Amino acid sequence: MVKINSVISGSPAAMHGLKKGDELISVNGHDINDVLDYKFYTTERKIKAEYRRGGTVYSFTALKPEYEEFGCEFETYLIDRKRSCANKCIFCFIDQNPEGMRETIYFKDDDERLSFLHGSYITMTNLGDKDISRIINMHISPINVSVHTTDKELRVKMLGNRRAGEVLKYLDTLSEHGIALNTQIVLCRDVNDGEALASTLEDLSKLKSMRSVSVVPSGLTKHREGLYPLKPFDKASALETIRITESARKKHKKNIFASDEFYLIAGAELPDYEEYDDFPQLENGVGMIREFEDEFLSALRFEDGDDRIRKATVATGYAAYECIRSLVSEFEKKFTGSRIEVVRIENVFYGSSVTVSGLIVGEDLINGLAGRDLGSTVMIPCNMLRYERDLFLDGKSVADAEKALNVPLTVTERDGADLLDKLIEL
Repeated sequence: MVKINSVISGSPAAMHGLKKGDELISVNGHDINDVLDYKFYTTERKIKAEYRRGGTVYSFTALKPEYEEFGCEFETYLIDRKRSCANKCIFCFIDQNPEGMRETIYFKDDDERLSFLHGSYITMTNLGDKDISRIINMHISPINVSVHTTDKELRVKMLGNRRAGEVLKYLDTLSEHGIALNTQIVLCRDVNDGEALASTLEDLSKLKSMRSVSVVPSGLTKHREGLYPLKPFDKASALETIRITESARKKHKKNIFASDEFYLIAGAELPDYEEYDDFPQLENGVGMIREFEDEFLSALRFEDGDDRIRKATVATGYAAYECIRSLVSEFEKKFTGSRIEVVRIENVFYGSSVTVSGLIVGEDLINGLAGRDLGSTVMIPCNMLRYERDLFLDGKSVADAEKALNVPLTVTERDGADLLDKLIEL
């Protein structure tokens, strides 16, 4: 049973008298407890709804086009609370945040509903047989799972949860019922790499519905006092990881990839664009550079170029610097009056070992650009900001950065064509 926060005017729910404050009990005989129940059971053409108003229970039957919105809105997106993580992972990035940041930064979610709705990764340690049955019955697919290792004892150690090993059985159950699986392995040097990684990839490759596997290095900040001692990957260990993942991909002919970061650490050539298939793990940094390059250069081919004067700055992290610099160079060959400076921002806040642009905070951006001739604007990627595009991780706002640098910021989207468009528009 869930409490209705508002009802959309003209919707089936409104036409049958549902109001704010009513409690929706069931739809077509199914209890409604959260967003998945609500969305799944209200897709039908015929809706028999049961609700409570005050102390009285009412019901009605509504007819509507299939998949049309029923019309109820709730206080939160998930309707109930997010499910928090019950693990104590040895590599947890949230534990490596300093004090004094926004409260939401410290929340650890591990929610299968967000996995389906937004692509979040879950460990399955807070799921039971009933939850797995619901996923199967509703055919909630794909599900994204943080596996890390298929060695039960090692997974218990890595996740700090005694259920971490036993819930691996759910991978087989979900696969047998056709639930597509995207899996993730956060790799910790000298823990679950090497032979342990090879064994995990072999196990995951046997899953019938396994759609993709990404292998990403554990993110290590300078704020690790009292945490499990982990070492960053170096060139040799990164090359070995690439060798193992590429070998597994060729053997099983499945989407098994090390993230771009491993290739950058190793100084190795990234796989060709075509090898990434449909880029199923872009959010994990797998193929992101290749896709971004292709989008930018493909769009650039259709531009005639000009000699108009343009002067601006593009700010990025160390990881993407060479890629962005190369693309800007190609831009300047066609747009000959342009002078675009690409600046890599050192991550002082989290430590120099953190090189991705999405973890650059406002203070580091300001300090990294201070005293430079920035031109008409500073371009930053959207992943430097939270979803609302207003705040950096350290709470600095876009307005704070613009005031400190005395130039406007231009936020670019995740695709290379958008960066090109914004460069042309200067």
